[in-house]
Amino acid sequence: MHHTLFIIADPIGMIGVVLLLVAYLLLSTGYWRANTFTYQFYNLAGAVLILYSLCFHWNLSSFTIEVAWVLISLIGIGRIMWTRRSEKR
Repeated sequence: MHHTLFIIADPIGMIGVVLLLVAYLLLSTGYWRANTFTYQFYNLAGAVLILYSLCFHWNLSSFTIEVAWVLISLIGIGRIMWTRRSEKR
């Protein structure tokens, strides 16, 4: 089981990289906005998948930035939810 988790770590991490890059590309080209759940979810999912990969191929610098990316994405999602909730009142 551990061997399988190790083997899939790189492909899972690469999926995470693709998610982050697609989100940033779509934001930078104006197709997405930063205050949307979709953008924040892509960032969160991408960072989590990269963190999974880093559990098997450790790199402190990469781990640190991905943890920050997760926290920033969660803040963004929280702000979106707070705004939506406030607008319904």
